[in-house]
Amino acid sequence: MLNWQYVRSVSLKREDVLSFQEYPFNLPSFKGLDELILHPKVTFLIGENGMGKSTLLEAIAVGLGFNPEGGSYNFNFSTYDSHSDLGDYLQIVKGVERPRDGFFLRAESFYNVASNIEELDREGIGPKVIDSFGGESLHEQSHGEAFFSTFLHRFRGNGIYILDEPEAALSPLRQMSMLTRIHDLINENSQLIIATHSPIIMAYPDAAIYEFSDEGIFKRQLEETNHYRIMKQFFENTPRMIHHLLEE
Repeated sequence: MLNWQYVRSVSLKREDVLSFQEYPFNLPSFKGLDELILHPKVTFLIGENGMGKSTLLEAIAVGLGFNPEGGSYNFNFSTYDSHSDLGDYLQIVKGVERPRDGFFLRAESFYNVASNIEELDREGIGPKVIDSFGGESLHEQSHGEAFFSTFLHRFRGNGIYILDEPEAALSPLRQMSMLTRIHDLINENSQLIIATHSPIIMAYPDAAIYEFSDEGIFKRQLEETNHYRIMKQFFENTPRMIHHLLEE
């Protein structure tokens, strides 16, 4: 274990859950959840839609003091209160060292983060916030450019970074560039927790992959994941796959 690992594990306080028949505790991923050991460098949460990976990621972020819609520790805006109360039932075991930086980056609400930055800068209190994000308005860039600019400029190292489906805004080439940036952050004493569907991003070698499924949560190697196997099968025999998909 690295001495700068900021979050060691996450466990569900099962004795406090009133009913495993109600959302989100009725999801198979949470019915059997006891303790999830996080990798000191990168932990990937993967799985099909509706399996609970983003719900757990959000609960971890909120439990660490982040705004549910994203941002750094000092972002406290709210446009729509839709997060679950899962965080109230999580036990988060932290490391000895405290992170100097942190950010919760989620694709679905990144627009709201960009809008809040502009509001803060219009108020003119203190240095311009946008300068920490590369200096150019995030709304005046494409979604992918703004997203990657945040990842490149705002993440300063020595921090805990939580990312929810970053590939939604990134091209395959940018996803490869993201691997380089992840490695840079790791070398700057950072820890990342990432929910993703991208086999490219989850290919980072020094990491733990947890796959969420109808049977629960399982630790996997990259080649064992459904995401990797499906993509490999598709590109190794594209005509046959296309034939079956269109015929069906």
